[in-house]
Amino acid sequence: MSELIRLQKYLANKGVASRRKCEEFISDGLVKVNGKVVTELGTKVDPDKDVVEVNEQEIKAIKSDYIYIMLNKPVGYITSLKQTDSSSPLVTDLLKKVKERVYPVGRLDKDSSGLLILTNDGDFAYKLMHPSFEKEKEYIVTTMETVTRTMIERFQKGIMIEGVKTQPAIVKRIELTKISIILKEGRNRQIRKMLQKVGNTVSYLRRVRINNLTIGNLKEGEYRFLTKAEVKDLVE
Repeated sequence: MSELIRLQKYLANKGVASRRKCEEFISDGLVKVNGKVVTELGTKVDPDKDVVEVNEQEIKAIKSDYIYIMLNKPVGYITSLKQTDSSSPLVTDLLKKVKERVYPVGRLDKDSSGLLILTNDGDFAYKLMHPSFEKEKEYIVTTMETVTRTMIERFQKGIMIEGVKTQPAIVKRIELTKISIILKEGRNRQIRKMLQKVGNTVSYLRRVRINNLTIGNLKEGEYRFLTKAEVKDLVE
């Protein structure tokens, strides 16, 4: 008998999704172990004996090689593995020549564009996404109204959103209605909600950097594989 492993870690190691996303799959009743739905996060499985399914699909043996992709996401694409809006394509639809099953690392909403990483390495995704690792993410944001000094100071101090204060952001003005904003967390539609809180609105939002990885000259809708050095640099 092999060593038992927590279900969410097992799924992440298999490249299903990030550990946090796998926890959501379990809580939502999408995971079966030996034919039975499991919703308890502390559940452990035997990797050699137990049959694990996600959304009615059996999880196969772990891949011998992980892949890491950077994509310049266009506006209008959904950062998800599951189609929730029949009129909108998935970001994975852009990976025409990628046969491996990969998933997006973190969020970049439908109305936003820019740098998105996709992988089948669960531990890599966890280290890149979890706030405790404090990976910087830089965005260029165009707003409907002038970004005032007061607004910038509020971003730098943190803003209460849905009962939780955001971490201090690094903000630099580019133009009256354009700023660079750097975050070390990735809450859902965070920048849009922050601007709403100070009486402004996002007109255009583009992510240009994650840690030391920049989008460079990669055109919208195009992707490339990361080098080993880039992968190492992202998680160190």
